[in-house]
Amino acid sequence: PGLLSELDEYAVEQALQLKEKNADPESVTVTALSVGPEAAADAIRKALQMGADAGVHVVDDAVAGSDALATSKVLAAAINKIGSVDVIVCGMASTDGGMSVVPAMLAERLDLPQVTFASVVESQGDQFRIKRDGDTATEIIGATAPLVLSVTDQTGEARYPSFKGIMAAKKKPLEAYSLGDLGVDAGEV
Repeated sequence: PGLLSELDEYAVEQALQLKEKNADPESVTVTALSVGPEAAADAIRKALQMGADAGVHVVDDAVAGSDALATSKVLAAAINKIGSVDVIVCGMASTDGGMSVVPAMLAERLDLPQVTFASVVESQGDQFRIKRDGDTATEIIGATAPLVLSVTDQTGEARYPSFKGIMAAKKKPLEAYSLGDLGVDAGEV
């Protein structure tokens, strides 16, 4: 179904918090991006209802059944089409594959540093510091934006869309791209 997964809700929440903490929040745009069938537009709409400013949906029958490698290729192409991006915030895993590798693959494709599995995110300007909790140790990792950030379910509860947010989401832009729009050959995914 085209639901926004709980793991991705945490990513949307962190992106919205980063915007709110910015010295000039109006200068920051949060864009929700998804690759999936027509029904995936519902997930983007929920992110818009939560407070994202815009949505991009890559929808193409050729993407059906793609693996993590192909998904990262399509996401990277979409991000490049969107343009200048400071922080790419991802959930820690997908609910269908659960491999937790797309953020790392995306960072590699975009030639960006990655800070992954964040349970706490702190930022000041373009400097980011995360706390990553492992089985036997906690790590503090820093990086400078632009970067790819993945967050865990420990980052805090995601907000619920308000009635005002639901109504406002109807007026927010939601673009749809095909693989052709992104310059990605269907045979590659």
